[in-house]
Amino acid sequence: EGYVFYIMEAFDQPWKSDAGERGVGAYWGVYDVDRKPKFEFTHPIVRMPEWHTLAVISVVIAALVLSLFFLNSSNLHNRGRSFLAVVIYGIAAITVWIVYDYSQQYLTVTTVIVGLFLITGMLGVIAVLLAEAHEWAEAHWVTAHGRADSLSRKSNQNHFPKVSVHVPAYNEPPEMLNETLDALAQLDYPNFEVLVIDNNTKDDAVWKPVEAHCALLGDRFRFFHVSPLAGFKAGALNFALRNTAADAEIIAVIDSDYKVDRDWLRSMVPSFAEPAMAIVQSPQDYRDENENAFKAMCYAEYKGFFHIGMITRNERNAIIQHGTMTMIRRSILEEVGGWAEWCITEDAELGLKVFEKGYQAHYLPRSYGRGLMPDTFIDFKKQRFRWAYGAMQILRSHTHTLFSRDKGLTAGQRYHFLAGWLPWVADGFNLVFTAGAILWSVAMMFAPRDVQPPLMTFSFLPLTLFAFKIMKLIHLYVTRVGANIRQTIAAAVAGLALSHTIGIAVLKGLVTKNEPFFRTPKMAKPHGFMVALSSAREEATLMLALWACAFGVVYVTQHTPGLGSGPDLSIWIIVLIIQSTPYFAALLISMASAFRLPASLLGRDRKLFSHGHISSEESANT
Repeated sequence: EGYVFYIMEAFDQPWKSDAGERGVGAYWGVYDVDRKPKFEFTHPIVRMPEWHTLAVISVVIAALVLSLFFLNSSNLHNRGRSFLAVVIYGIAAITVWIVYDYSQQYLTVTTVIVGLFLITGMLGVIAVLLAEAHEWAEAHWVTAHGRADSLSRKSNQNHFPKVSVHVPAYNEPPEMLNETLDALAQLDYPNFEVLVIDNNTKDDAVWKPVEAHCALLGDRFRFFHVSPLAGFKAGALNFALRNTAADAEIIAVIDSDYKVDRDWLRSMVPSFAEPAMAIVQSPQDYRDENENAFKAMCYAEYKGFFHIGMITRNERNAIIQHGTMTMIRRSILEEVGGWAEWCITEDAELGLKVFEKGYQAHYLPRSYGRGLMPDTFIDFKKQRFRWAYGAMQILRSHTHTLFSRDKGLTAGQRYHFLAGWLPWVADGFNLVFTAGAILWSVAMMFAPRDVQPPLMTFSFLPLTLFAFKIMKLIHLYVTRVGANIRQTIAAAVAGLALSHTIGIAVLKGLVTKNEPFFRTPKMAKPHGFMVALSSAREEATLMLALWACAFGVVYVTQHTPGLGSGPDLSIWIIVLIIQSTPYFAALLISMASAFRLPASLLGRDRKLFSHGHISSEESANT
């Protein structure tokens, strides 16, 4: 007769699951299988009856986490503290809600195991999100750079101890290395020597011209060709240390492609007037960012660390020592045993050893020298692989120190080293998640009635983290680095393009320890289209797999009777698409390295922050 009517099932009927009914179809009853009512029939309907208890739990968790951040943020402005409070209280509330919502589902042994894995991953996302929020707050709302200013005031402008400049080289273009030596010869400093250590270069035509050029530059320049020499760059630097002049007090290291400013030593050495000062560091910088769009994108990606991260780390005496434009007191270098030949990031490992001994390090944010960037995407990837793999070597070797309170490091130093590597570790686990997402989606396609999309709530925090990092990058690059919007987008794309490489390096670094040192070639020839495509073949394969999974899941769901899309499926499709963005970015950057589009596509900097046109005091105030 056209009436609409509903059938209300009185009792749950679990046998329907065995008959192929999907989801909650076996549990529509108002009584459970034991004939007990599931709720009070006369009480108000409340979406979350335990919300009072959950709210208290959220507040307690947030208060504990917030207190940990506030204990070590004495110079953080009230707006920065408010920002952290909003983020942390929001994360706590969302986390409690997700766990509660999952606990209200019909759980089986399988769903409990899957839920535990998802919750573990969620905790990792939360840790990264908190670290990102803390860096954002400190980069934007710190009232003053007290430690940097204090160290600048203590520097002695009449302090000129002898400096031994070490230039390790392997198979470097002689014309490039000779330009580096010419710049060193022009240093405005009264007391220095230069040691060039060419290790294991086989071709005489490569190293002989450099030896001859050193002879022309005078007695200050000494050239060593050593073959065989073990230990990669660290082995060359240890050889140089053994051959350093007896009266040299400071060791300075630059890469073979760096052209330094005349005032490099005169500006940085005075910081060693502080007796406990072990390391003085200035940024890595580059002079070829205008050659093409690929290098301009790489340059934009590099800038964030050196003009945001290193400045905030300097306030807690926790900078990362990187192996060029760095200086270290010779006596301390010898005290800690020199450069670690077992580690492919011997520079960062040395810095951590120095901190463990209780010494100081200082970062001057002005650039005093500029080198050359990788010429191809594959070299860009190899360089970042070495950094990430070396970080895992350090993490494994110094685990007890980093997680123990009685091993020389301050709380701030431990925080910055662990929080700094956390995004890389997250990239490693994200690679595992990508593999799991593909397998899950394939299972959804082959068994659509048995395998459902993950609950929408579990996707909330990863999507929030993705959006949060994009907002942070845009805000800090525009306000603190001085980049325009196109450069900021370029930095984001270049950073995303390295996610897969970093993930591979992290996973390898957690289970192996003898990956060889990767040298970054200089002045290399550009790759063609097919080589560029091959350079990103792993990323392109994963990108296509994720796209195929998204399409396949939608297609199978639409063509399987009785299945609807639903919000969980829609969110899962969005997750798969977003998960593919780093792999698409890698393919995009690889193509950019092949086609060599003009750098003008990215526009110009609004500030000359990284080119040494402002003093270190001005940059600290900025």
